[in-house]
Amino acid sequence: MDRRELRAALSRAGVADGYYRIEGVHEPVPTPTDFLFLRQASDGGWETGAYERGTYEVIARHSSEQAACEHLLRLLL
Repeated sequence: MDRRELRAALSRAGVADGYYRIEGVHEPVPTPTDFLFLRQASDGGWETGAYERGTYEVIARHSSEQAACEHLLRLLL
């Protein structure tokens, strides 16, 4: 699963758009107050986490996009 497939799966499951942000694929505007995220780290890895009160908190780091997508999907379903 890649980021686009993750976005499609979340949409099919009825997960509200404001609950998550997927870098480069789904970036809601205006930015929600709190949401879960998936993004590429500066070292080339992938991160999943939560954005709350203006702060990004990384929950987990992943070596692949697929692993990060699967983790975010589990968090949101």
